[in-house]
Amino acid sequence: MAASLLGAASLGYGQASPYQPDPVFSPIFYTNRGDEAHSANGNPGPAYWQNRADYHIAARIDTTAETLSATETINYTNNSPDALSYLWLQVEQNTYKKDARSNYYTEAHPAPAQHTSGYEFESVTVEYAGVVTKAEYVITDTRMQIRLAKALPAKGGKVSLHIKYHYKMPGDFGGRTNAFPTKNGKIFEVAQWYPKLSVYDDSRGWNNLPFLGSGEFFIDYGDYDYSVTVPWDMIVEGSGELVNPEQVLTATQLNRLQKARNSDTTVMIRSAAEVGDPASRPVHQGELTWHFKMNNTRDVAFAASRAWIWDAARVNLPDGKKSLSMSIYPVESAGPKGWARATEYLKKSIEYFSEKWYIYPYPVAVNEAGLAGGMEYPGIVFDGIGDGGKELFWITAHEIGHNWFPMIVGTDERRYAWMDEGFNTFIDVYASDYVNHGEFAPKRDGEYAPNGGNPADEIVPYLLDSAAPTILTSADAISEKYRHPLAYFKPAFGLVLLREQILGPERFDYAFRQYIRHWAYKHPTPDDFFRSMDNGAGEDLSWFWREWFYHNWALDLAVTNAAYVNGDPSKGVSVTIANLQKMAMPFTVEVVLKNGEKQRLNLPVETWLQQQSVTITVPTTSEVVSVKVDPDAALPDVNRANNEFKLK
Repeated sequence: MAASLLGAASLGYGQASPYQPDPVFSPIFYTNRGDEAHSANGNPGPAYWQNRADYHIAARIDTTAETLSATETINYTNNSPDALSYLWLQVEQNTYKKDARSNYYTEAHPAPAQHTSGYEFESVTVEYAGVVTKAEYVITDTRMQIRLAKALPAKGGKVSLHIKYHYKMPGDFGGRTNAFPTKNGKIFEVAQWYPKLSVYDDSRGWNNLPFLGSGEFFIDYGDYDYSVTVPWDMIVEGSGELVNPEQVLTATQLNRLQKARNSDTTVMIRSAAEVGDPASRPVHQGELTWHFKMNNTRDVAFAASRAWIWDAARVNLPDGKKSLSMSIYPVESAGPKGWARATEYLKKSIEYFSEKWYIYPYPVAVNEAGLAGGMEYPGIVFDGIGDGGKELFWITAHEIGHNWFPMIVGTDERRYAWMDEGFNTFIDVYASDYVNHGEFAPKRDGEYAPNGGNPADEIVPYLLDSAAPTILTSADAISEKYRHPLAYFKPAFGLVLLREQILGPERFDYAFRQYIRHWAYKHPTPDDFFRSMDNGAGEDLSWFWREWFYHNWALDLAVTNAAYVNGDPSKGVSVTIANLQKMAMPFTVEVVLKNGEKQRLNLPVETWLQQQSVTITVPTTSEVVSVKVDPDAALPDVNRANNEFKLK
C-alpha cells in the first residue's frame, strides 16, 4: 500500500478542510503527573487512602401519616492525612423543601402543595473517646456541617454520630423516594432516607455539591446494619440480606425461599392469591421489624408494601458462588406481559455481568415495581410498575448493571454522570446481545440509539449541534434535552467505538476488567480511567479522549477520487480519502470488484498524524465497481453521501 501527502487545496471540495492534526494529537493531555495516591498507570497508588462510614439505623414507617422516623449511629473513620475540624453530611430529603436549590436549576417548578419539611432533627450528638456531647451543626440546603469540638485525628481517627430524626415521605413528587396507592395497598419506595457522610478525598477535600436531582450520588463505603418496623401485614425487601427471616416470614415462605436458592427457575414465595391473606403473614396484629445487613457497600435502600407478589430464583456466579434474585410487584404488574419474567431478567443479567466483568458481590438482588421507574441502589433496583417485555429486560439489565458502575466502582456520579450512566449503558448493550442468545437484542431503548437505528448515525445530530454540551459537563448542568444523549448514549457509544473499531475486543476487555478490578470499592477520577485504559491496552488514546469526551468534534471521511494506476486495473486502484472535519479515527476502505469480490484495507488513526487526506493504492486483479470508506457504517460519519466513489 502506497500513501502520499496531499495539501488542503487538493481535497476537491473547493475549500480547505477544518481538520488539523495538532489539536487532535497534541502530546499534552494529562495536566498532572501520577502520584502515590493515583498512579500514572491509572491504578490506585501505594499511598491511596479512603475514609469509611459504618451505619446502624433503626427506622419505623407510620403508614397512615406516611412518615419515616429513625435513630442512626454513624461510626466514621478518618483515614486521610488531614485532621478534620468538621464533618459534612448529605441530608437529601431537604431537596423536597419549598426553598430547596433543586427547585430552581431547571424550568420545572413543583407545586407548593407537593413540598415537605425535609428532615426534622430531634437530636444530634457526637461521641468521641467515650464522651457524648451535643453536636454543633449548621444545615445548608441538602448539606449538614457538624463542627467538632476537637479535630478528628488523621490516619485512623474515629468518631461516632448519633442522630434521631423523622420526615414526611413525599408522594409521586418524590421520584426516587415516594409513597403511592395500589389496588391492595400503598407502596413505599424508600431511598435517600438517612443522613450520610459526604466523601472526603484527595481530589477536592469535602465533596459537597448540593443534591439537585440529575447529579446522583457519591458516598464512601462501609457496613450497614439497618432495621425497618412496619405493620404486621407488610412485606419489606431491601439492600443486603434479611437476617431475621424466621421472625417475619411464615414457615411456608421459608421453605419456598430455600427451594428458590437451589432453583434456576422462578419460585413463587408469595402468590397473587395470597396477597391480602392473613395466612401469608406470621402474625396478625401489631408490627414486625425486618432486619437487614449489607457489608462493604456505599448505600442501602428498601421498599415496603402489603401489596407485594414475591418470587425468587438462584443466581449462578463464577467459582461456584451463588446469590439470590428476587422480584416484588403488585397484582397490577403480574402476568406474562408484565413482571412474570422479572426475576429471570435480573438473574441472567447478573450472571452475564459477573462472568464478563466482575463477580456480583452481594447475597441478594431485588427488582421492585413502583413509581421510581428505573433507579438503582446496591442490591435493589426500582423499576416501572407498568414495564413488560423487552422494555422490562432492558431497564432491569440497566439498573442492576449500576451495581458495577457506580456501586462497585465507586465513581462520583454527582459530577461525572458519564462514568455512571455511560459505562453502565455500555455494558448492558452487550447484555442484550448475550442473554438468551440475543432474545432482547439489539438494545434500542432510548438510552442507546434512542430512535432504534444505527447508533453511529443517531449520534450525528449531537456532534453537529453547536449548543450540545460535552460529556465532561457537570451532571446537573446538562439540560433534559441533552441528558440521555450526552450522559448515556455518547459515552456508551464511545466505548463501543473503542472496543470494536480502535482496540478490538480482546485488548479492550482486558484493560476494562483491569480498571474495574483495581478500582472496585474505591473512588476513581476521569483521569484514572483514561490512564488505566491507555496502559492496559498499550495505546496512547489521548486523541480519542480529547475529541470524544472533552469536545463534540465531528467526523467526515470522504472518498474524493479513485482511478486505476496508469489506467490499468491489473496495476491496482489509487484511492484518495479526505478528512473533512475535526475528528480523526481509524477507518476501513472497501473495494468492490466487478467479479463480485470485495477487498478491504484497515488504516490506523496514525493516518491523520500529518495529513488532511491520504492516497492509497489497493492491489486489484479485475475492474472495480466502487470504493467505499467505512463500509459497515460503524463510524459516526456526519455525511455518508461522500463515502462512496463509483468508477466508470
